[in-house]
Amino acid sequence: MPPTLTPLHAIQNVRLPGKDATWDINFSPDSPGIITSITPHLNPNTNEHAPLALPALTHPHIHLDKAFIHNSPDYAHLLPSTGSFAEALSFTTGAKRLFTRDDLLRRGEWLLAGSVAAGVTAMRAFVEVDHTVDLTCLEAGIALKEEWKEACVVQIVSFAQDPLFSTDHGEENRRLMEEAVRQPQVDVIGTTPYVEATAEAAKQNIEWAVETALECNKHVDFHLDYNLDAGKEALVWFVLRTLKKKGWTVHSTDKRVMLGHCTRLTLFSGEEWELLSKEIRDNNIPVSFVGLPTSDMYMASPSSKGNDRPRGTLQILEMINKHGLDAVIGINNVGNAFTPWGSEDPLSLACLGVGIYQAGTTANAELLYECVSTRARAAIGLSSSEAGLTWTQGGRADILLFYDVDDTGCHVSRPRHGVAGVVWDPPAKTSREVVVAGRLKAASCSLCPKSAYRFA
Repeated sequence: MPPTLTPLHAIQNVRLPGKDATWDINFSPDSPGIITSITPHLNPNTNEHAPLALPALTHPHIHLDKAFIHNSPDYAHLLPSTGSFAEALSFTTGAKRLFTRDDLLRRGEWLLAGSVAAGVTAMRAFVEVDHTVDLTCLEAGIALKEEWKEACVVQIVSFAQDPLFSTDHGEENRRLMEEAVRQPQVDVIGTTPYVEATAEAAKQNIEWAVETALECNKHVDFHLDYNLDAGKEALVWFVLRTLKKKGWTVHSTDKRVMLGHCTRLTLFSGEEWELLSKEIRDNNIPVSFVGLPTSDMYMASPSSKGNDRPRGTLQILEMINKHGLDAVIGINNVGNAFTPWGSEDPLSLACLGVGIYQAGTTANAELLYECVSTRARAAIGLSSSEAGLTWTQGGRADILLFYDVDDTGCHVSRPRHGVAGVVWDPPAKTSREVVVAGRLKAASCSLCPKSAYRFA
């Protein structure tokens, strides 16, 4: 069940990124959940064990209905045997035939509870709609969204993993999606153009999603270009042409476009990257890219059967720093055939990014933290486009605190210094406490002291 949240007047004596000494973050009962001021802490002699306060974490792309399939005995016969993408599609379809509302609620709660404990206060959650599951996953997702709304903003994606314009079930899948996306609890339309039988059907899929999203005033989110085949057309260009044709700009709507996976783009030349960046920038298209490294590196490989099997995932930091693109990273899947490894903790993904992107500087660590926190929240349309890790008066009080505590049982606590410290070696969940809209989540243990809090 969702955690208990206790209102706060202030968080006192905390360390802030890029600032000396310690600070107090203050809230007002007249503006619940909003930071009213940030003031120097008056007792400088108490800062030795002060927690580090950072923005809370965000899942910009995570599948709610497929989480932890491998943790449920009902699906024990569907554990990977080859680890291939085709097998993952097949086994997941088999698992979906067994989905029940109770099962979906149970596994979804596992994901939400673990995510909130890690410090996640917002997520874009995909739930599938098709002829196999009908609206069952969507109904469970909406129920979880409502039940957990105080602890975590759950942005629901009505998601078509299956074809909409090809195969025997395309028409039925599209009819179900048409019904689903018009529900007010659905925030995003999501599709997977690459599963269509032909390139023409994939383009129909894209056009339908863009037109329907504009009609219904929803965000749109594509699983796109998930291959490493230089011989295949990169559909990102068709997406951009369609958005331009339909007049989707930052000036015409506050809704955003997310492009996920896009491993085909790792084969782009420098000139192609520059053209892509220019096309988005010059036409004011609100596009973000989300790299999903734990899935991409596990799944995306060339079709060649040779020994040389490079893996592809978007080079997120280069996209931001070199090409000026809006890009973030996400967990995607937890505990299923698409991604049998990794956890629901976004900070572990930021840590992985240090190695993937060969990003060992403190500046890179801070950027990686943004990619699973402030940048991720903005990319899914839940805050302004301004990134960074600094606090401002009037901002939403979603705060993650990191304490130096003994989580070893050996009476030893090891400090993490600054943002880089928590990215390079993420502290255990027992070392974290999360404040959601100015309210403290009940701690899972007694390791973290309460001296930092002034309760309402």
